[in-house]
Amino acid sequence: MSQPISPTPLPDEQIVTDDLDLLLDALPPRIVESLRAEERRADLLEVVMDLGRLPEARYPGREVILSREEVTEDDLQFVTDRIGDFGGDNRAGIERTLHRISCIRNRRGKVVGLTCRVGRAVYGTIRVIEDLVISGKSILLLGKPGVGKTTMLREVARVLADDANKRVIIVDTSNEIGGDGDVPHPAIGGSRRMQVATPLAQHAVMIEAVENHMPEVIVIDEIGTELEAQAARTIAERGVQLVGTAHGTSLENLMLNPTLADLIGGIQSVTLGDEEARRRGTQKSILERKAPPTFDVVIEIESWQRVAIHKNVAETVDAMLRGYEARPETRQLGGGGRIQIVDEPVRDEGRMGAGAQQVARPSLPAWEIGHRRNGGHVRDHRDSYLFEQAPAGTLPAPPAAPAGRVLHLFPFGIPRSRLENAIRSTGVPVQVVDELSQADAVLTMRSYYRSKPAALREAEERNIPMYVVKSNSTFQLEQVLLQFRGDGNGSVRGARRDPMVDVFRETEDAIAKVIEEGRPIELPPANSYVRRVQHQLATRYNLDSSSSGKEPLRRVKILPLGPGAGLGR
Repeated sequence: MSQPISPTPLPDEQIVTDDLDLLLDALPPRIVESLRAEERRADLLEVVMDLGRLPEARYPGREVILSREEVTEDDLQFVTDRIGDFGGDNRAGIERTLHRISCIRNRRGKVVGLTCRVGRAVYGTIRVIEDLVISGKSILLLGKPGVGKTTMLREVARVLADDANKRVIIVDTSNEIGGDGDVPHPAIGGSRRMQVATPLAQHAVMIEAVENHMPEVIVIDEIGTELEAQAARTIAERGVQLVGTAHGTSLENLMLNPTLADLIGGIQSVTLGDEEARRRGTQKSILERKAPPTFDVVIEIESWQRVAIHKNVAETVDAMLRGYEARPETRQLGGGGRIQIVDEPVRDEGRMGAGAQQVARPSLPAWEIGHRRNGGHVRDHRDSYLFEQAPAGTLPAPPAAPAGRVLHLFPFGIPRSRLENAIRSTGVPVQVVDELSQADAVLTMRSYYRSKPAALREAEERNIPMYVVKSNSTFQLEQVLLQFRGDGNGSVRGARRDPMVDVFRETEDAIAKVIEEGRPIELPPANSYVRRVQHQLATRYNLDSSSSGKEPLRRVKILPLGPGAGLGR
């Protein structure tokens, strides 16, 4: 049973050990001389040395040149002589430290570049999720590179071994969790560590750990292949708690990744009968979860102090596939180590039970699962195309300006002149503002939203509604602006219908039939852009496709997997 979050404040400081001197001793003295100063050591991420280029040190958000002399072959050799051997993944380390040295080789296999990443053991990084860790549930950690997944995973292993007194085995492929050498780093506590000779053998060592050493917990970093996902399922089915990380930043990413979707139960296309489709109020071809998820809990890491938690992965995936909003529980570590729940999880009423009716959103295919973060305040540009598809009243209204009031819009990465032209052409009562503090809503492009610059992070912290467009074309801007056109009671009128909605729906129906019947299906003639989208959808569902015919009658054929499947475009 999961332990409740304790209201008792915890110690606020985190203990950090980095053994940085051992890494600096392995680097050429002329390059790292300036790094020995105390102010240069703090927050150092890595030192990069490329043959014929200036060496540099990387810190969060900035780089510092370490020498005005270019890196030579002797400099690279100096380093390789003082570290361990490079493995099949071109990674090495320094014995009994957590530092990682990765090499770049030329076509003949010679080392021509080094990335020397600082490894730090940070004790206390999992306070915000410690109740889940010791609950016995299998946990998957997600997050963008550099956010601290491996550091948290190392602390998870120590807490489970030392504080919870469990038998913990770490499958350490690149020696990043337990450090280089035969004796693991003290940061893993009483956990045992199994090294992996080559990354290709990681799945086999995972199974070996369960069969030979009777663990209660298996800790694994970077589950990235289908074989590793299958091994993880095998471990979970044997009743062993599994704690791991995977490539991806959110649960939605995992659902759209055919290789790793099995970690959250897998997704399959199902064709309903007419009566069942009417009862559910959905189209006949729908997506459903294939099996129980390997991991009970998915945690999206924003930082060591803030995480988004999906406590019941099975329910969350089912809800999202049926088109319901399923917000995670967002926690953050406040002053004095007190854990604060800043965003309670949301489940639409009526979702559970055989006669559940959809009241929040129409059923969405996998490609419609978009940005739904920050309390529902982030809307993908495709949401604006759903108004004509859904019955009246089923969509939550956007924040239309109250009658007689102008809505203040802050554009980020959007040309101001183009946005103002779109405002004039639509006649929507919107005023462009220059300061985020004056904004009622934020408009940005998808590329900026994914990279999350400081302005957008601040907007999320302020809970300002955010609208995301794929491009800054006039049509896209007008489409979003029309969502702000209200009649005073929050209703929306005048939204244009995007023809690509029908393309997606038609292609998805064809894909469902190909999966179900195992025979190729030819789509109607289309232009090159539409054909490209159709090919991409087929690839997303692990199907092949080909194009045939001459313009303007060239068309796409969706092919079942098997020998002889075409790849023409």
